[in-house]
Amino acid sequence: MIELQKLPFADKALEPFISEETIKYHYYKHHNAYVNKLNDLIEDTKYNEMSLSSIIRDSEGAMFNNAAQVFNHTFYWNSLSPEKLSPSGNLLKKINNDFGSLEALKEEFIKTGSTLFGSGWVWLVREPKGQLKLKQTENAHTPLSSYLVPIFVCDVWEHAYYIDFRNLRPKYLEEFWDHINWDFAEEAFNKTNNHTFIGTEPCNDIHDPFCQVLDEIQDKDRVTS
Repeated sequence: MIELQKLPFADKALEPFISEETIKYHYYKHHNAYVNKLNDLIEDTKYNEMSLSSIIRDSEGAMFNNAAQVFNHTFYWNSLSPEKLSPSGNLLKKINNDFGSLEALKEEFIKTGSTLFGSGWVWLVREPKGQLKLKQTENAHTPLSSYLVPIFVCDVWEHAYYIDFRNLRPKYLEEFWDHINWDFAEEAFNKTNNHTFIGTEPCNDIHDPFCQVLDEIQDKDRVTS
């Protein structure tokens, strides 16, 4: 059974960037609905004993869509911070190396999110050879399907921002930048910053260390759905 992760902050903690009303719909309705639907789909199947990452790698159709949306939303909540943080350490060095500067990453991030057509996600990921890149995924798709390591993600489905920003997605992206949980991002980076955990092998086994690292990062605090 897959459980709904507890929000890592209070419902009003992100205001005025993200309102309590948005949290009410986005987390308690949209995210929770994906968890409930996924559990209906995996009941009495082999997937009921798998980690969330493993289900994503091994499924397709409705099961994949719901599993991926559970993972994506969980990673999104963990990517957010009520206070303004800054990257540091190995992650900041890697950002400066691969993008030139933190400001250059921000500029590319806003452009990448603004130009994604329709609904989807904007991720900072590590590629199999280690390079950091920004990646768009449409609808429910996730970097895990491409053996990429997610570092942080921004949800650009309209339900993530329309109550608070209407159609102003670039403004939402700019304010998201000031609420990135860089501590979480650095944890994800450091825990996968070696050849063992780069996604070079399919993650179809609950005992696969790549699955375990990602599930450990995004499943710290869960509540039963």
